[in-house]
Amino acid sequence: MPTLARERKILFLLGAVQFVNILDFMIVMPLGPDFARDLGIAPERLGLIGGSYTGAAFVSGIIASRFLDRFDRRRALAVAMLGLVVSTALGGFATGLKTLMVARMLAGSFGGPATSLALSIVADVVPAERRGKALGAVMGAFSVASVAGVPVALRLAQLGSWRTPFFAVAAMGLVVAGSAVRILPPLRAHLDAGRAIRPASATPLWTRKVVLLSWTMTALVMMSTFSLIPYISPYLQYNLAYPRDSLDILYMVGGVGSFAAMRLTGRLTDRFGEVVVAAVGTTMMALVVFFGFVHYLPGTPILLIFASFMIATSIRNVPMNTLTSKVPAAWERGQFISTQSAVSHASSSAGAILASSFVHSAGQTAPLSGIPTVAAFTMTMAALVPLFLWAISRRLKAAPATEKAALLPPTLV
Repeated sequence: MPTLARERKILFLLGAVQFVNILDFMIVMPLGPDFARDLGIAPERLGLIGGSYTGAAFVSGIIASRFLDRFDRRRALAVAMLGLVVSTALGGFATGLKTLMVARMLAGSFGGPATSLALSIVADVVPAERRGKALGAVMGAFSVASVAGVPVALRLAQLGSWRTPFFAVAAMGLVVAGSAVRILPPLRAHLDAGRAIRPASATPLWTRKVVLLSWTMTALVMMSTFSLIPYISPYLQYNLAYPRDSLDILYMVGGVGSFAAMRLTGRLTDRFGEVVVAAVGTTMMALVVFFGFVHYLPGTPILLIFASFMIATSIRNVPMNTLTSKVPAAWERGQFISTQSAVSHASSSAGAILASSFVHSAGQTAPLSGIPTVAAFTMTMAALVPLFLWAISRRLKAAPATEKAALLPPTLV
């Protein structure tokens, strides 16, 4: 096994990769009202832009699942990150809805596999008993992007234009991709594990119940979340009269809370198990969505609503990813996570597109209608997640000892 120092170094680099990848996705939503005004895009169509990214990521995830486990993960990650850099820069040159959607589709085509590879490397490097903490650290890139990335992007948009953040993220991605390729060691142990211990009778992933349960749970999580997320920024501005100049404060505070929650949740997951922690996160998310978007109580601080939503999402996502990382064997991890990523993006796209049919607006800056309906859908889907976690956990515990041994990460030195 690699030393702890080497393990931390790899996790730091993967966190940097995830930071750029997540920031590329996150900046589009809060910038939505800005580029919608400049490009003449109706606010209710913002969900289509988010859906174009996730839809493309779904297709690329399905394709990538067929061959990701055949290559050194470091080289595959380099290709995915370079593609993401170019695609993000193209977004800054968009001239309308169609060209922006094409750029986001290209970004999704590379961003999806990049996420799959990063999570696969974590599972390759870190033993199962420490994986919750490790995943919490790498997934903390989401919070760092919220604390540092999105607020800076919003300010850059004010100093320049909405195009400026796209170019800035692309430049940062180029630096991070080069650093990761230069510093990461060759990551081929999954290839050796497949040749050495893969049983000839191994059944295909899609025929196993525990795998199908994992992918279904992922679909529920992402559909419930991303049916609402594309409309949070315009809802806060146009329905609750939150000032555009203060959006960066929301993301900064929410990101700090989310980062702290992820680090703590990783440790709690390793100690108390995925099901208990996810149930807490789901309950918190349901309460926040109800009082923030279904039945908003006048006077409730918007900062509290937004930060609580981000924290609840973090508390729920860490145990989910920790548990699903234990489902595949080492030699099929890339295929499993890539397919899971495809399912994730497909359900995110479906949620965003479905929500767009319920959300309407009378004008460019008019209040949005239909948000309570979307929020009710979010709560309904989210309530099913702990049940799936419980079912998956039971199946993993009942797996034969030989199968459990195959799940251990291979030696990387």
